[in-house]
This record gives sequence, structure tokens and C-alpha cells, in this order.
Amino acid sequence: MHYLEMALGYLMDVCYCISNNYWISIILFTAITKVLLLPLTLWCQKNCIIMVKIMPLVNKVKIQHFGDEDTIAEKQREIFKKEHYHPLLSLIPLAVQVVILMGLVAVIHQITDTGKNEALGIIPAKNGGWSYLWPVLAGLSAWILGYAQNKINPLQKEQSRLSQEFTNWISILLSFFLGIYVAAGVILYWICSNLMTIPLQWLCNILIPPKKYVDYDLLASTRKELDHLKNMGANVQTKELKKREKADYKRFFSIANKHLVFYSEASGFYKYYQAVIEYLLSHSTMTIHYITNDPNDQIFELAKTQSKIKPYYIGQKRMITLMMKMDADMVVMTTPDLDNFYIKRSYVRKDVEYVYIDHAICSIHLTVREGAYDHFDTFLCVGPNQVQELRESEKVYGTRKKNLIPCGYGLLDNLVDKYEKSKDKQNENPKKRILIAPSWQEANILDSCLDQILSGLLGKGYLIIVRPHPEYKKRYVAKMNAMIERYKDISKDELIIETDFSSNVTIFTADLVITDWSGIAYEFSFSTLKPTLFINTPMKITNKNYKKISLEPIDISLRKKIGIEIDLDKIDHIADAVSDIFSKKDEFHDRISQVRSDTIFNLGHSGEAAGKYIVSQIIKKDSIRKQSNS
Repeated sequence: MHYLEMALGYLMDVCYCISNNYWISIILFTAITKVLLLPLTLWCQKNCIIMVKIMPLVNKVKIQHFGDEDTIAEKQREIFKKEHYHPLLSLIPLAVQVVILMGLVAVIHQITDTGKNEALGIIPAKNGGWSYLWPVLAGLSAWILGYAQNKINPLQKEQSRLSQEFTNWISILLSFFLGIYVAAGVILYWICSNLMTIPLQWLCNILIPPKKYVDYDLLASTRKELDHLKNMGANVQTKELKKREKADYKRFFSIANKHLVFYSEASGFYKYYQAVIEYLLSHSTMTIHYITNDPNDQIFELAKTQSKIKPYYIGQKRMITLMMKMDADMVVMTTPDLDNFYIKRSYVRKDVEYVYIDHAICSIHLTVREGAYDHFDTFLCVGPNQVQELRESEKVYGTRKKNLIPCGYGLLDNLVDKYEKSKDKQNENPKKRILIAPSWQEANILDSCLDQILSGLLGKGYLIIVRPHPEYKKRYVAKMNAMIERYKDISKDELIIETDFSSNVTIFTADLVITDWSGIAYEFSFSTLKPTLFINTPMKITNKNYKKISLEPIDISLRKKIGIEIDLDKIDHIADAVSDIFSKKDEFHDRISQVRSDTIFNLGHSGEAAGKYIVSQIIKKDSIRKQSNS
């Protein structure tokens, strides 16, 4: 420390020789030390940029392993090591500044002890009066520095608002209390150091520009996704719901030897489980534990009349912990990406069988993420295409083989049954009914060509019903209102814009559906054996690598089999296309019937196929457990 004091004293003497004023000398002294420490500052700048650069990777780890703090910490350490990031490096400039401060205290004492400038030695805690202006100025300089750093420091500006405020207040309070108990000369150095750090940071950003190394778009998207996970259920859970959730969570784990669990994200997902649950209720004595994220799920009403159903309300956030602690023999779900994101396989039992039930008639490699089904043990396949695609996927990616069960599609079974029962009650429509039912993805029919379609079909003797996707209505209120306003003067004998989605009547009574890439096409055509007219808007592709699987997705191939396609630049000819379809009604009926038979397993009996598999597996697991215990 003695040598440091000598060096700083020498530097202060040089500054005094230049300025002949100790106050100015301290300002020069501060500027010179900042210049001398520039290489260290640039080193820390690089370290900060590395941290910001790897933030998207860290966010992805936090998203993928959300709720699993140990794994997150381990993966984060691996990233830091790989990228050569050192968390403590950012503290080095502060540490150096403190060391200089300690040496400067001795230098100031030497100056004041010789009587050269006693004002430099004023200490507010001793001298009081106007000297208390010094700690105020010190605190103000810290506030200015904090404000600027939150705007221009590459690492600090990416911190949360709470972290920024906490850091700022620590700095302000430290500066204020330091200003009370140290000499005025030292406080002046501290104030100058704070203020000079701002232009120095600007210089660092010019010499090593963060934008050259950081993908800020990726950072923003991963942060948004992580924030979504953190805020899950924050706006919907009242005090009563939290209490109810806590009680259901405790009740779930109080039951030992659970065999079968269904997991549902919302009430609307029950329709995908309905066929298999109804079979299990009729053909087994098994208790069905049904976990839902929806406090108003219809399962709670159903459970009042079905004693074998045990429903539980668990919010999305607590669901993460529950899944990690899952202790049942089998979990059935229709949520993909098991173990890829926040819904994990059990950490408690490694023999839980995870069964996937699909919620659409589709291929497995186009509209879901790559690897979405890799961690399921069993897949209840809708049709032959899924068996072929999953086996091909296992070969391409080298993943383990799953149990692929020819099952069918329970929702379609219910739709066919309802349609057949309602046919006798339906009078022949005086007008042909055309249902326009698009998806809600970008550039859907409503956003790209609705006006052209209606222009071509209105006045042609049809009743046209526009049925937006429920998500479109929820997300794009202004667009919905504008559309309704635009067509408010059209007679309801020609055009109806439907906003109540509680009934399927308009689907069953339609003679033709016009859609883009919505799954309603297959549900309509396969339940009524009537054709669909597809508008070739831009295709929704979730998996950009879907062509790694050599099989053409049925989302594409079925379009020509159950209807016809029209490109956007041919919309002006839509009236001719509709007329052509209606003229081939019987031809389409027979063709769609054959396509349905080729595409769907166990039509009318999917619940039985799934139920029999579930019962046989539970019996098998129970038998193995009894043998191992005997």
C-alpha cells in the first residue's frame, strides 16, 4: 500500500505542476487514472458483451428446464465455461477504484497536513454546515451514472428493471455515506470518477460495439418467451383459486398407487379424451385422475356424476413441480414437447409411461417443433401416415422406438355420430350454404382475400357464413369490428358473420367449407363427406426441417383428395370453382368416404382401441409390480 501511495502522490504532484490548483489537480488525476485503466475497462467491456451474447442461450436453458433450478445452474455453468465468461470480472473496475480511493485518502491527508489546502480535508461528519453538500453531490453523481449506465452499458441495460433500480440505489447510498465520512478531496475524486465513466462507456461502445456481437432480436424473443413462463397464471389466480390449487395439489399426492392420469391444459381439450374416457368408465373399474389447468373445466361437472373421475385444478406454474414429482403408472396427454420445455417427465419414477393423444388429423413433422414427440413412450396414432412418419423420424434422428398404437381420432368419431343423428332433422337448405372458416395464422383468409371471395360469391344465390377462428376473434378485436362494420348492410339471407362458437350447427349444415390451412377442413369433410375448397395462403410451417422426413405431410396431400385448391392470384374465379364442386357432389362423397377409410384408424371405435391398450398396460404394470414385491 505504501508504494501505491507513493505512486499516487507522484501523479498528484504532476497534476499540481500542470494546474497549480489542488481541486483541478484532483480532476486531472481522475482523468489520467481513467486513461491508464482503459485497457482494463475494454477487457471488462468484452466480458459484458460475452454475457449479453450468451443471454439467449441462458434464456433457452431456463425455458427448456423451467422449474428445475439445479439443472439450470449446471447448464449455465457449462455455457459460461464454454464462452469464457467470468461473472466477477465486471467488479474489477470497482475494486480498482476502491484501491485508488484508499491510496488517495493518504495523499489528501499529506496535502492537508502540510497546510497547503486545508479545504481538501473537510469531512462533513466532523465539520457539518455547508460541507454536507458534498455527500449530496456524490449521491447525485451516482444517480446520473446509474441512469446513463442503464441506457448505454451493454450488460446493465439488459438487466431487469428491479435489478437496475437495486444497483442504482446501492451506488447512490454508498456514494452518499462515503461523502459524509471522507475528506472533500476524496469526494471530489469519487464524483469525477462517476461522471467520467459515462463518456468512457460511450468510447468503449465505439471501440467494441455490442451490436457487432449480440443478436438482439434473438435475445428479445427468448426473453419474451421466458417472461411468459414466469407470468403463467399470474393474471387469473385469485386468492380463492390459489387456495383451491394448494388443496388439490395436496390431495393428488395424498393418494398412493395411482394408475392413470390425464393432463389437460383447458376445458376445450376434454373432447380429445372423451371417447377413451367414456370407454374406460364403461369397461373398467379404474380410477381416472384428471389434472387440468382450467379451474372451470367441464370435467368438474362430469365428476359429480362419475365417481371414478377424480379431478384436480393445478395452475400452469405449479403443474411444473407436479409433473416432476409424478408418481402414476401412466400419464395421458395431448400436449407435445414433453421434456423439451417446462413439462418434464417424472424425476421420482423412471417407469411412468407417457402416452400422447393427437388433437388433429395431421402429420407429425410439419406443424409441431422438431423432436416434439421424442420423449413419449407411446403414441396413439390417428392413421397409417403417423405410424410411417414416426418410424421414419426415429430412423432419421436416431431416437428410441415408441409404442405406436393404431387408434383413430375420437373427436371425429363424435362428430360423425352427431352428424348422422342430426341428418334426419335437417331440412334441405333452400340455399346452398358456404362456410368460410379460416385459421388464425399470419396471412389467413380474413387478412388476405376475404373481400375478393365475398365479391365473387355474394349475389349468386348462396348463404355465406363467415366463422373466424376463436383465437382470431380474441386477438384481433379491431379487425373483427372493422369486418363486421364493412358488411353490416348485407342481408342476413346472404351473409352471416358468426361470433358464437359454442355450437357446431353451422359446420354440420354447410354444403361447402372454404378454408386455408385450418384443421376444420378434415373434421368437416370426414364427418359430412362433403368437399372443402382450400385457399393457398402461405403455409404454416412450425418445423423448418420437416423435409428431413421424406414423406409428404398429409396436411398438404389431403387437400387435393377431399376438395380443390385455389391460388391467391386465381381468387377472381372462385365462383366457377364453387359451381364446379357442387356439380360433382356425389363424386366427392364417394371419394372422401374412401380417403377417410384410408386415412383414419378404427373409425367409430377409437375410444375402444385406446381404452383397451390403456387397460392392458395398467394390468401388465400392476402384475409386474406384484411379482417384484412377492
